[in-house]
Amino acid sequence: MSQTETINQNNQMHLPTKLLQMLTGTWVTQSIHVAAKLGISDLLKDGAKSSDELAKLTDVDAKSLYRLLRALSSVGIFAESENRQFQLTPLAEYLQTDVPGSMRAFAIYLGESWRLPVWGDILNSVKTGKSAFENVYGMGIVPYLEQHPETAQILNEAMTSFTLSSISAVVASYDFSSTSQIVDVGGGHGILIAEILKANPTMKGILFDRPSVVEGAEHLLKGKDVAQRCEIVGGNFFELVPSDGDVYILKGVIHDWNSEHAITILKNCHQAMAENGKLLLLETVIPPANHPSFSKLLDLEMLLIGGGSERTETEYRELLAAAGFMLTKVVNTQSPIDIIEAVKV
Repeated sequence: MSQTETINQNNQMHLPTKLLQMLTGTWVTQSIHVAAKLGISDLLKDGAKSSDELAKLTDVDAKSLYRLLRALSSVGIFAESENRQFQLTPLAEYLQTDVPGSMRAFAIYLGESWRLPVWGDILNSVKTGKSAFENVYGMGIVPYLEQHPETAQILNEAMTSFTLSSISAVVASYDFSSTSQIVDVGGGHGILIAEILKANPTMKGILFDRPSVVEGAEHLLKGKDVAQRCEIVGGNFFELVPSDGDVYILKGVIHDWNSEHAITILKNCHQAMAENGKLLLLETVIPPANHPSFSKLLDLEMLLIGGGSERTETEYRELLAAAGFMLTKVVNTQSPIDIIEAVKV
């Protein structure tokens, strides 16, 4: 047997193990979720602690916590040493609460119990093309969140966390210097527009989202010292958006909706913006076939949660054209987020 044949044979032997790792991904997700919810990384930031110490601090069963942390250490989340001592790894550092790029809130969100039945219903969505969330809960995600404010808070914190992990890459990848007024449509609590305004001291901004969402924005904007340059407006982007901005930015908005609803939002932006205005969509653009990409898995999430979708560059070009825009360029960043620039035609 040649050396090449031996290598190929060895690779084939490992394929079931590789598939097994993929199949048990949910186990890892839920384990990380528990560690994030208990705040284990925050408790380890000043040095190693034993699982018994951590159990006392978090008021959980010591033996079960050890088993959890041992499993997570096997995949690079935490590191175990003698006497059941655990310490942070580079990955675990991002499960701390107040570090740049923290993913703690996102990890908590992904493991929440209400999400499990939704992904458990994926076969129905594949068969019907309809939202698993609506099939499971009998309503869309928006009315559900309005009825469950604690869940809405977790989701908002997760989206803020995910945005924070990408903001520096977005700000570094696009030149906002000629922008006098930016309108952040569907901007949540305002973390994106706050960072853009901080990086561009002469710029003014408008934060626009549902009234119940932007209620939580003032404190964040004041904390970033940009509140005096950012107007907060509540409303419904299916009806109208604030007028006269020269740049309209929508992060993770269009992927929430099917084409019909997305075009309505885009047309409202088209009507509101200045004639020489620009539109920036911050989304994950799906790359060609077989290229690994977070966007392709996120696309399944959008199918299950609300009937939205991720899109290819061609699909975005067609969608924008239907709303009166011309796609001018797609800017890749050092994060999963791409910047899709369009102008009025």
